[in-house]
Amino acid sequence: MRQRPKVFYGWWVVATAALGLCLGAAPILAFSFGVFFKSLSQEFHASRAAISLAFTLHNLAAAACAPLVGRLIDRFGARRVILPGTAIFGLLLLSSKALSGGIGYLYLFYGTLGAVSTSTSPMSYGVVISHWFNQLRGLALGLMMLGLGIGAITVPLVAYRLIAIFGWRAAYVTFGCAALLLSLPVVATFLKEDPKQKGLLPDGAMPSPGAAQERKPEEGLNWHDTWHSSTYWLMICAFFLAGASVHACVLHLPALLTDRRVSAQAAAVASSIVGVALLTGRVGTGYLLDRFFAPRLAMFFFGSASVGIALLFAGSAGKIALVAAFLVGLALGAEADIIAYSLTRYFGLRAFGTAFGYAFGAFVLAGAVGTLLMGAGFDFTHSYTLPLGGFFVAMLLAAVLMSRLGPYRYAAPRAEESHPPLGLPTQSHG
Repeated sequence: MRQRPKVFYGWWVVATAALGLCLGAAPILAFSFGVFFKSLSQEFHASRAAISLAFTLHNLAAAACAPLVGRLIDRFGARRVILPGTAIFGLLLLSSKALSGGIGYLYLFYGTLGAVSTSTSPMSYGVVISHWFNQLRGLALGLMMLGLGIGAITVPLVAYRLIAIFGWRAAYVTFGCAALLLSLPVVATFLKEDPKQKGLLPDGAMPSPGAAQERKPEEGLNWHDTWHSSTYWLMICAFFLAGASVHACVLHLPALLTDRRVSAQAAAVASSIVGVALLTGRVGTGYLLDRFFAPRLAMFFFGSASVGIALLFAGSAGKIALVAAFLVGLALGAEADIIAYSLTRYFGLRAFGTAFGYAFGAFVLAGAVGTLLMGAGFDFTHSYTLPLGGFFVAMLLAAVLMSRLGPYRYAAPRAEESHPPLGLPTQSHG
């Protein structure tokens, strides 16, 4: 009889996914966009709304492609989507060296990156992790997101130094090399699609003799039933409102602070504070999701973000602004975990890739809309006060919508009463 491995291979899959996210689209294109913001504005002689439009186009392309990526994952598997997507993403970043001319080229650059970015996103890796874990799914997703948090902390600071010394093009080229030379080989080597490929069951359980060859259908609703569920649309609306609010605040944060006479380096530090909060939100939320009801956690984090937005609305700078950045970043960190986990608990894994694709598409579309509204609001009023007030209300409304979700349909099965895995009890909420 085969012995149980000392370290469940699923944790190696989590570490691999974390590296892929650390060097993926979110840290490089989203969390560092504010650091590139003024360099791009000066290079292309464009307004803040015009530069914000580049990121908006990136998110629009990502939102449009996310459902397609989700369907491809359900049909062919996540690995066959992640690997070519990572290679194309790295090559596109290398092409920034030749980027010149009018702002239209910048729009093309960001739009093309957006089209492939979902293949290196939490959506793609989250599908893999959700197959490897059930009782510990929240913790595994949170640890996976640790890579995203580390990237959100380090990449803006690295980008700031690279831009200051070599220019913004060289910064993108450096990140492209990292994706091709570090992320791609590791993911190709260690990322496995499903525990069945290792003769295992989720959470490291050993199958009984002959069970490894059985192919049972995935538990969950089909895509048609998911699409027509009111619960699904309540979630989509809540994620959209929250996504627009947190993206707008995070991406405009460096420009907002420098307008308040904070140095560029201190503004970059504020972006890294967002990364610290994002890291805390990712891991902390993952751990808590295995213990507490996901909608209640969402309400807590969305409420915290509304407090952060209120502090920015009040004109905070200095240490108070760092507190505000942390609160907003905390919600941004928690949201991706909550999206993935909630979808699996309400709709199962049968059409998870497609359901996650549309939900993630709504999330990135919200980021596009929110970022553009923030820039347009500044250009129209010469202040961020008006859009910040609107996003404060949006965060509160998102929390209210999450309160309307019912009990889980596919709660994790109870572990052995006296010995739950890693001491983390599972839940069945009514």
